[in-house]
Amino acid sequence: MPAVVTVRLPILEWGVASSAHPGQRESGDLHIVQESANGCLAGAVDGLGHGAEAATAARRAVAALAAGSNETVIALVRRCHRELVGTRGVTMSLAAFNATDDTMTWLAIGNVEGVLLRANPRRSRPRETILMRAGVVGLDLPRLQASVTTISPGDVLVLATDGVRRDFVDVLHPADPPQALAERVLRFHAKGTDDALALVARYRGTEGPP
Repeated sequence: MPAVVTVRLPILEWGVASSAHPGQRESGDLHIVQESANGCLAGAVDGLGHGAEAATAARRAVAALAAGSNETVIALVRRCHRELVGTRGVTMSLAAFNATDDTMTWLAIGNVEGVLLRANPRRSRPRETILMRAGVVGLDLPRLQASVTTISPGDVLVLATDGVRRDFVDVLHPADPPQALAERVLRFHAKGTDDALALVARYRGTEGPP
């Protein structure tokens, strides 16, 4: 069994697990985790369908996100929409972590699930879910509206594409390493009939792990 390795950035520690549609060499489900001016951008991208065309659309979306990682999540979706004209298009969920004021701004177009698990389960809202708006980036954008929430060190974000069953939250133990969590989501909740990806990021804040 390979060693579990968690990637550390100044304000995040994260891990990712993915699998391709059976019979396909590449997956149309990709991710991005990249430092930004005020913190870090995390996102999961799902190219429509599967196979080479889906992977091409997803790669183009990730490249657009990387090029504009300091922009707002709404501006990033618009940037991707312009870059993906003529492709199959993608669905995506994005989260921008701001270490200056301990906030996370997130937005979803299509059915890439997002869940925020609080390190302190006694908070009034120990679990929050992203608002997924119908649409396809590159083809048909809905009215864009992002949500902002405060975050604390130890809070865990999980993004999962639609190749993962939505009950994946049941296997999550937020104190576990992010890579172990991502692999557990895929192992127990991947549908096995589509590309699948799970991205897990724990917020460390400016002071590091709690």
